[in-house]
Amino acid sequence: MISKILVAHDGSEPADKAFRQALEIAVKFGAELHAVSVIRLPEFGDEVDTRALIDAGQEHYAQLGQRLREQAQAAGCRLSFHTPVGHPAEQIVGTAAKIGADLIAMGHRGKSLFERWLTGSTTKQVMGYANCMVLVVR
Repeated sequence: MISKILVAHDGSEPADKAFRQALEIAVKFGAELHAVSVIRLPEFGDEVDTRALIDAGQEHYAQLGQRLREQAQAAGCRLSFHTPVGHPAEQIVGTAAKIGADLIAMGHRGKSLFERWLTGSTTKQVMGYANCMVLVVR
């Protein structure tokens, strides 16, 4: 039984597709729906104002969260929205564990074979470390 769903959302079209699928599943099973948008900090050595970057990320994702809440409400579902700061895969898996998610839904990002080999993808990392089912939506 699926009772808690976490959807990872970065504002992209693949993430929108994953959200729509997660919303459909949540409505069907009467599950709690949570969304997470991770504010990623720059790599060490980048000279940026970290606080300003976090503030800008929170403002940007607050607008996204409102849009997703409205979509969920229109479907008869309540959405909880989370905006942690850190490495995306780590924060997605950590948030899923924290809320006790049965399912993580996320979009598939199209990268070249070389880029995937060199850096890996957030989706691949989440699939490798999550303690629950992971739905990858294309």
